[in-house]
Amino acid sequence: MSITLSDQDKSTLRTAAYGAVSLMAAAGAAGKPHKIATNGSIALGSATGLVGHVLAEYPKGKDLAGTSVAEIADRVLPALTAAMNLLKKQDPAEAENFRSTVLVAVETAQMHQGRPSPTTAEMARKITTALDAAGVAAADSGPVPAAAAGQDRPELQKAIEEIVDSGFVGVSLRVNDELGEWAGSAGAAELGGTAKPPTNGHVRIGSNTKTFTATVVLQLVAEGKVGLDAPAADYLPELGLDERITVRMLLQHTSGVFNFSGEVNDDGTVTPGIPIPYSTTGREWMDNRFKIYRPQELVELALSKPARFEPGTGWSYSNTNYVLARLLIEKVTGRSVAEEMQRLILGPLGLSGTVVPDASPEIPEPYAHAYYRYEDAGEQKTIDITRQNPSWISSGGDMISTTQDLHTFISALMGGKLLPAPLLAEMCTPHPTGIPNMDYGLGVFVLNTDGGGTVISHNGAAVGHAALMYSTPDGSKTLTAALNCVDDADLSIATAFQIAQQRLVNEVFCGGQADPARPTD
Repeated sequence: MSITLSDQDKSTLRTAAYGAVSLMAAAGAAGKPHKIATNGSIALGSATGLVGHVLAEYPKGKDLAGTSVAEIADRVLPALTAAMNLLKKQDPAEAENFRSTVLVAVETAQMHQGRPSPTTAEMARKITTALDAAGVAAADSGPVPAAAAGQDRPELQKAIEEIVDSGFVGVSLRVNDELGEWAGSAGAAELGGTAKPPTNGHVRIGSNTKTFTATVVLQLVAEGKVGLDAPAADYLPELGLDERITVRMLLQHTSGVFNFSGEVNDDGTVTPGIPIPYSTTGREWMDNRFKIYRPQELVELALSKPARFEPGTGWSYSNTNYVLARLLIEKVTGRSVAEEMQRLILGPLGLSGTVVPDASPEIPEPYAHAYYRYEDAGEQKTIDITRQNPSWISSGGDMISTTQDLHTFISALMGGKLLPAPLLAEMCTPHPTGIPNMDYGLGVFVLNTDGGGTVISHNGAAVGHAALMYSTPDGSKTLTAALNCVDDADLSIATAFQIAQQRLVNEVFCGGQADPARPTD
């Protein structure tokens, strides 16, 4: 049977494959390989719609014989390889995404078990070998578009190599455009090492989190649970918010609420908030980087300070707005922001590499390392801070993702797959920020490019890690990147970060035109 996979079909395959592998791993951990692994096989084979016909050879409804998870894996491999073969023929870039999803499921299962069992390790080996063989077989069966197969894009490779030369430890870049998909990396995954950063490794995405959070709020608006122009105090009466602050103002940074991570005043002085990695509090933050902050604590500190301006009369980037948005999500739904993110975004899009960590300092492998430099008794020291507790920034910037997941997310969002058209239009309606050529919508920056076009973006920095996320307004062209560096209290990397952003935007969206850097985070 000949079919054409829709984007939803592809997402379904990713999600089902992730679930199947996870169930098989759980079977091994629980010592009950037969029944649970049967369910794992069915989870993949029962992919909805026409995709189910592709996997017709899987053992429907049959109890699987075998004494180990590795043997049971043999029964699921036909379904996995059938999916891989079809994807490789129709959408090679998606085939690689599918492969990555399955392998992340295997890695995650192994991490949850602590020490991988021999049966799980054997399962991982068999699945990896089968997927690689399927990819080769599909490639041999017909021509694969050069762009999707990873064609040579010397201008992109040169750009990331020059970014490394400007002071970054490593960079990984993913571009999806009219030529297909290109992914590459430059530099090192860790100081003193020779291995390049993984092209789809995990990275702390900083303020890219705001776009995810804003999307969840707007999805709740679409569900009729939240009013975009209703007072935020209606949902969070216990906080004593100014009644004039609306939900829209939180997402738009026009509430005037003090930024709990500190404010730079008009005269250049700083009104401090909690200790942060920058300015005079850098050493204090570093020494206490595993401290747990609760969202309510951050908001209460912010509300104890004078407002920046009357609600709706100005624009000021404040992390407090997005912690308030988190509290609103949790109050309205009765569920954690992580649960709602999974229900509304991560699950439907199959974003298996994206994590809402709350107060956990862990980051899934693979990843490039993050570093922090400080002075101790007159001597410069550099430490690895890849593990850090992100609760100090909360929903202002705590999430972890990959370049592939960021591409999938922003492309789906701009393509109208997450929000109704009217709400997507609200999200992308520019509001003046006072920064030239850079306005703000609801959780996204709206940028005017040097070529006269518009790009929707949000970037983020998270102490030694940074992430870039750009898309055309229709989601057809995207740029996502992960960077790792040596950070410090003086923000020494800031200028190089801004130049890197603009260099990549010019290369992908403006045909390589040069222009002075503009900040986007």
